[in-house]
Amino acid sequence: QVQVVESGGGLVQPGGSLRLSCVGSGFIFANYPMTWYRQAPGKERELVALITKTGETTDVADSVKGRFAISRDNAKNTMYLQMNSLKPEDTAIYYCRVGLTTTWGQGTQVTVSS
Repeated sequence: QVQVVESGGGLVQPGGSLRLSCVGSGFIFANYPMTWYRQAPGKERELVALITKTGETTDVADSVKGRFAISRDNAKNTMYLQMNSLKPEDTAIYYCRVGLTTTWGQGTQVTVSS
């Protein structure tokens, strides 16, 4: 069964940090680029970050540039999203996705609030 499972979300104060993880199973993780998306209440789901199969190339959305970093460990079938200097507007459900496939995780809630 092909699936990805996110973890690491939670409640954090503005300026704080979180690291999200996405573990894949049922497929050859290293064969796929991976992406993080987020969806805030009342808004459309948006692409936050992407990483190529080997991890050599990454990119993040302008709204999180300089604060978020994406990485992966193919030996552990895991992708990460390091989120620093969090702002209230980063509050959303964060999802990982296998490349451009229809395989999405169930999401993990990130809430930034004092």
